Amino acid sequence: MTKHRIFTTSFASVYPHYVAKAERKDRTKEEVDEIICWLTGYSEEELQMVLDNKIDFETFFSEAPQMNPSRALIKGVICGVRVENIEEPTMREIRYLDKLIDELARGKAMEKILRK
Repeated sequence: MTKHRIFTTSFASVYPHYVAKAERKDRTKEEVDEIICWLTGYSEEELQMVLDNKIDFETFFSEAPQMNPSRALIKGVICGVRVENIEEPTMREIRYLDKLIDELARGKAMEKILRK
């Protein structure tokens, strides 16, 4: 079975799209970064290193310092698929992030996005 191409895509190449999606809805890059750091456990500095080094998505998630256990509370549909039903672990993590950015762009409060 071949890997989905998103796994080998650099996180840095998609990151500007996350930021642009948020900014189009009057949200900020800082909020995008907060979501990414909350989900993965990366610090701001570590996130910047990931972006600078053009780490791919698979490595980004496999080397994440501490995936947030509350991510299991993320439910819903992204790209026509229920995130909680995605079997492949890395794809599920990618879709969790997509869902969180989508919630941000839809105007959801950060406390709710971060499942507080």
